Amino acid sequence: MIARPGLRWIGSSLAIRLLAGLVLLGLWEGAVRAFAAPFVARPLAVISAFPKVMADPAYWSAAGSTLAAVLAGLAIALLVGTLIGLVLGRIRSADRMLGFYVNSFYALPMVAALPLLTVWFGFDDAARLATIVFAALFSVVINVSDGARSVPPEYLEVGRSYRARARHIWFDITLLSALPYLIAGARLAAGRSLIGAVLAEIYTSVDGLGFYILANARGLRQNEAFVGVLMLCAFGLLFEVAMNGALRRWFPWYRRDEAQN
Repeated sequence: MIARPGLRWIGSSLAIRLLAGLVLLGLWEGAVRAFAAPFVARPLAVISAFPKVMADPAYWSAAGSTLAAVLAGLAIALLVGTLIGLVLGRIRSADRMLGFYVNSFYALPMVAALPLLTVWFGFDDAARLATIVFAALFSVVINVSDGARSVPPEYLEVGRSYRARARHIWFDITLLSALPYLIAGARLAAGRSLIGAVLAEIYTSVDGLGFYILANARGLRQNEAFVGVLMLCAFGLLFEVAMNGALRRWFPWYRRDEAQN
């Protein structure tokens, strides 16, 4: 018996996700109406506030400031973290000296580092950029160093037997072999960089989505603040979509199951 298209759609994963989302939104709306204060954010009020927020130049200024800082900090973290990770992964003495500190700083909460960073860099954009780099750097270092250690020895032996120069051994063999680890580290770093940016903006009152959300929440405009939260979610989703598109275009071997579809 052939299932009808409508029945197939109802049983699809997309339909299940949409239905689950609608149920959660309905529970949220009902709980706020029944038990919470009138100013608490709820789905229908957020939807009604959405056009006003989208037309607010201050909102777009804050979003652009946050996104620009995240992209700059993430680029610095990827570049510096890749170089440090390669060194730690291929030079055993460097790993013995620095590996413990890298893991310690990775586990350190960003909130604890913020007061020190503001003392060193001030309460301005420099402190936000430093926080983003601090948040994203160590996940890249750890993943790249793991990838550099996992390079098969025969790859390096073949390179040396053909008298490959040191830069080819480091970047053409080691780095490319560790590329899946670097991609995984970049994904972790993207999420951590967004968190670092928002924390820095809240702590230092620098113009950005973090401060925009804080100001609206304190002014009991929680629906407007929640639109800012949705923008942060959109940043994360856009990065994931861009990453998946780049993987399918230039690295189809990274996910074999997707490459075969």
